[in-house]
Amino acid sequence: MDLTQGTKEEKNSRAKKMMLWFGIISLVMSFAGWTSAFVVSSSRPDWLKDFQLPNAFIVSTIVIVISSFTFILAKKALKSGNSKATSLWLFITLILGVVFVFNQFSGFQQIIDLGYNFTGPTSNVTMSYIYLIALVHILHVVVGLICLLVVIYNHFKQKYNPSKMLGFELAATFWHFIDILWVYLFLFLYFVR
Repeated sequence: MDLTQGTKEEKNSRAKKMMLWFGIISLVMSFAGWTSAFVVSSSRPDWLKDFQLPNAFIVSTIVIVISSFTFILAKKALKSGNSKATSLWLFITLILGVVFVFNQFSGFQQIIDLGYNFTGPTSNVTMSYIYLIALVHILHVVVGLICLLVVIYNHFKQKYNPSKMLGFELAATFWHFIDILWVYLFLFLYFVR
C-alpha cells in the first residue's frame, strides 16, 4: 500500500498511528535497556537474591490486566453505538488506572517498610532498579490516564462514532501497550534474580 495514497483524513490517521508506534518502539528499547542493566547488575556482590516483590505489585498487575478488558468493552460499545455503555467502561478503565497507580505506591511503601529507600544509606542497588523501572512505568500510566481523560471528554462531546474513532483507538493502543509492558516488567522482576 502506498502511504501517499488516500484522502487527507486517511493520511492523517496513518501518520498519527505511525507516530504512536515510533513512540512505543522507543519505550520498548528504553525498558529493554533497563531490564538488561538489571540482569548485568545482578552479578554484583551486594545484589539481593532473595527479595520478594510487594503484594501490592501483584494486585496492581491484576488490576491493569482487567483495565485492558474494560477498554476493549468500551470500544465494542462505541462500535455498536451504545454511548452509555461506552461511558461506563471508560470510567471503569479510568478508575482501574488510578487503582493501579495507588497500588504501585503502596508497593513502594512496602519496600520502604522493609528498610530499602531509593537512594541514601538505606538503599540497595536491587531495590533502586525496582524503584526506577516501576516509577518510569507509572509515569507512562499517568500519560495513559491523561489520554483516557481526553477520550472521555471527546466522547461526551460526541466526537467519536463507529466510523470515526482515531483518537479512541490511539489511546486504546497506548493503554494496552502500557498494560502489556507492566505484565512483562512484573514477570521479569518476579522471576529474574
